[in-house]
Formats: sequence, structure tokens, C-alpha cells
Amino acid sequence: MQYHVNGDLVPAEEATVNVRDRGFMYGDAAFETLRAYGGTVFEWDAHIERLRATCEALSIDHGIGDGDLRARIDETLAANDLREAYVKCSITRGVQPGKLTPGPAENPTLVIIVSDLPRGGTEGESVWNVPAHAEVVETRRMPSEAIPAHAKTHNYLNGILARLETEADEALMLDSDGTVTEGATSNLFFVREGVLHTPSLSGPVLPGITRRVILELADEAGIPTETGSYDPGDVRDADEAFLTNTTWEVRPLTRLDDTEFEVGPVTRDLAVAFDQHVESRHY
Repeated sequence: MQYHVNGDLVPAEEATVNVRDRGFMYGDAAFETLRAYGGTVFEWDAHIERLRATCEALSIDHGIGDGDLRARIDETLAANDLREAYVKCSITRGVQPGKLTPGPAENPTLVIIVSDLPRGGTEGESVWNVPAHAEVVETRRMPSEAIPAHAKTHNYLNGILARLETEADEALMLDSDGTVTEGATSNLFFVREGVLHTPSLSGPVLPGITRRVILELADEAGIPTETGSYDPGDVRDADEAFLTNTTWEVRPLTRLDDTEFEVGPVTRDLAVAFDQHVESRHY
């Protein structure tokens, strides 16, 4: 494997960053997880906009153009002969003196790593083998007033602590008021009486790219949707539930704590619609 580090393709075992890099020392970095289908990046415009928003939240003025970034991603995919892939793009503030207060991002660090994934779309297969189990954990989602929920930063301790609490596939996190927010690495959806629900972005919820696509597909299919504030009991009373993220796509949730769900028709229909959406755009 070859990774892209600061403009150069290097063998994975030689891909390193400076130990004084602020991404390593402080988690002072932005990242995006993307997926390539058929050789092209899924929802590129949405991902680059979210990466831009994270960098703005961190005041990382890296000066790397969107076209340059896309070219480096494409070069990394081509160098590894990958058309179906996981892609992670990280931008740090770079190497600076070892003090908390940052200086301008005059020499940012840009790293792109990739790995092989199965084909997507209607002829593809899922990266997961079975539906997910999740548990509501004690670790609370940090409020946006502390770290903006829309920002995908290298400081992922909140999610790590949540995952350490459970051996389930996902940790479902609440906010400080006990309201359901999201999984450690996923957005939550549940269906009750035919209505598709998902926690509102007014809370500390990441604006997932797959989350948005699913809401659009539901609207196209005539499935009523609602975003709002929910407690764990609302989810446990659901008829069906599922999780979304870039690599899982649509993953049914069949157990939350001691509550079990069937893989219902809305989940199945939206999973099919998502595969068709990918197929029509990438193959």
C-alpha cells in the first residue's frame, strides 16, 4: 500500500509525521472519511464542504485547494489500484512549537490513507456481516458549546470512551440532558408507526453525509420523516431501527440494550434505495 503524505506517495510502512505535529500532540486536526465507488468519491461536494467547515471551526487556514485535494485522493487510489475503497483525509496545523496556543497553519500536514472495501451498489456487498447491536452508554456526547458537533477532528476521545463501555457493535450516546444523539461513529434512525425518525441537528449530532442522503431518499419514496429530540424509551418503543455511516451505509439495528427489533420494511426499502442511488451514480 502507498499513502499520500505532504504531497508525496510513500510506502505505508514509511508514512510518518513529525512527533511535534499538532495533530499528534493535541488532536489539532480535521479529517474526513470518504468512500470510493467504482473509482470515484461518493458525495465529494458534501464531504469537502464538511471538511472546510471543520477547518474553519479550528481556524486551520491550510491553503490547499479543493482540486488539489481531490487530485491527491485520486492519485492515492490509482497508486494502489483501488476502485472500491475507504479513504481518510487528515489535515493538521502542522509542526509548531510545543505550546497550546496555535500559530498560523503555515506548513499544514496532509495525509491520505486508503484501504480496500467491497463493491457497493446493487451488485455489491456490505462491509458488515450481521445487523448491529448497540447499548446506551454513560459517556455523554460533548455539547457543541465545548467542541462543535459538526467538526470532525482528530480528538475522538469522546467516542473512544463510549466504545470502551460496551462490547456491542455501537455505543449510543446521550447528551447532558439525557436526549439521544448518535452512535460513537454513526447516525441513528428509527421507525415508529411508519414514520422515520432521527435526532435533530439542533443537538450535538454530526451532520452525517449518509444521514442526509437517507433523508432525501425517504422523501423521494414518500416515507414520512421527522427530526426531533428523543429519549432512549422512544427508540426502544420503535418498530425498527438502523444506523448509518460512510462505510456501514445502512446497517439494521436489531438490539438496543435488552430491546430487540425486526429488520422492517422501511429499513429494507431504504437500504435498497441507497444501493440503487450508488449504482446509478458510480457504475
